Amino acid sequence: REFLRAINQFATTLTEMFLSNSDFELQLWNNYFHLAVAFLTQDSLQLENFSPAKRNSILAKYGDMRATIGASIRDMWYSLGQRKIEFIPGMVGPILEMTLVPELELRKSTIPIFFDMMLCEHRLTGSFSRFEDEILRRLDSEVEGGRGDEQYMQLFKSILLSCCQSHPELAKPGEDFVRLVSELLERLLDYRAVMNDENKTYSMSCTVNLL
Repeated sequence: REFLRAINQFATTLTEMFLSNSDFELQLWNNYFHLAVAFLTQDSLQLENFSPAKRNSILAKYGDMRATIGASIRDMWYSLGQRKIEFIPGMVGPILEMTLVPELELRKSTIPIFFDMMLCEHRLTGSFSRFEDEILRRLDSEVEGGRGDEQYMQLFKSILLSCCQSHPELAKPGEDFVRLVSELLERLLDYRAVMNDENKTYSMSCTVNLL
């Protein structure tokens, strides 16, 4: 809780003193985002790994601090305005790591950051290829490391499709991207599920599908 209070103090200082054009400090903002994501993803806050009694005790005393810091990260991202492009693709990986945390409300509130990244890059360059390349690359290692599930795949698909459909210039490329990521996630999850399966035929089938 003390770390959370300190991180929130950093956030206030950044927005008040290091956000305007003349005072903007890219490295400080990068440090904030990486610190906040590291805080959110630490083992001691992953409540689903605890017994029901311990989980309920923590929630009663502190609440779910992941949701609190996740909302702060989201707000800090949107406060960057035109500066967002300086964090693409560098922040794609940390944001992906945050959205993969298996907490429903956190996922709902932070997955839309991906669309904002797509929109930001597209408006500047006419595409979002840097964002796309980075998220596809990082998804592979994150899912292989045990993160991601069916719920995440469905949320990612529904939220980003809804966002893309509200912006005509991104409707078609956005739909193609979401379909690509959804298919990749499905194959990665299938592959992870059968990695230790004794049925070699099924394992080989999943490997071929993934390739």
